[in-house]
Amino acid sequence: MEPVRLPDSNLESIEASVRRLLDQSAEQARQLDSLSALPDPSPFAAFGMPGRAGMPGMPAQAPPPEPRPILELEGEEYEDEIDALTDWVDGFLMDTYGAEVTTAAPWCKKWQDHDDVVAWLHALWMAYQQHKDPEAGLSGMFVWHRDFLTHCLAHVRAPGGPLSACMTDPDRPAHRRLPGPTPSARSSNPATKDKPEHGEPDQAAG
Repeated sequence: MEPVRLPDSNLESIEASVRRLLDQSAEQARQLDSLSALPDPSPFAAFGMPGRAGMPGMPAQAPPPEPRPILELEGEEYEDEIDALTDWVDGFLMDTYGAEVTTAAPWCKKWQDHDDVVAWLHALWMAYQQHKDPEAGLSGMFVWHRDFLTHCLAHVRAPGGPLSACMTDPDRPAHRRLPGPTPSARSSNPATKDKPEHGEPDQAAG
């Protein structure tokens, strides 16, 4: 049998169709690569369209909860947070940065009973989480050491600080909460409650 010969016009048409198929295949491969690299798993993102959460009728993604000071928490929420804070303080902070316990640097094994110490250490922990994040840049941890760690420990473990009546010798554990200041004389004096506000005329004076 003799080979079949197609007119040149038919060959050009077939070649054009093959090129179109190859171009379409390459475009699909690029779209698949972009889908795998995008943080948005929506298949619409590769075409410049919003994901499902950004489309009408679709629920929007809830923003992450804002951090709250630990002393504003209550009940189980507080207990969960103090447990997590204790793990960080005992397992990382004091294990790494806890200098020797002396009269110049007291400590307390029951530091969770000191509200001001809890507040300071929780704020330090939140700052640590922020500054170790890659978005904080290469200097993030240096800033944490300089602006947060040193200042916090210098206050919490100061000779006259909140733990000064607690353990000053590792061989003699101690815990005592120092009494805070009493209410001011003005707030405890009933006579001041009947006085006019600052700037208001005193009716009795007329």
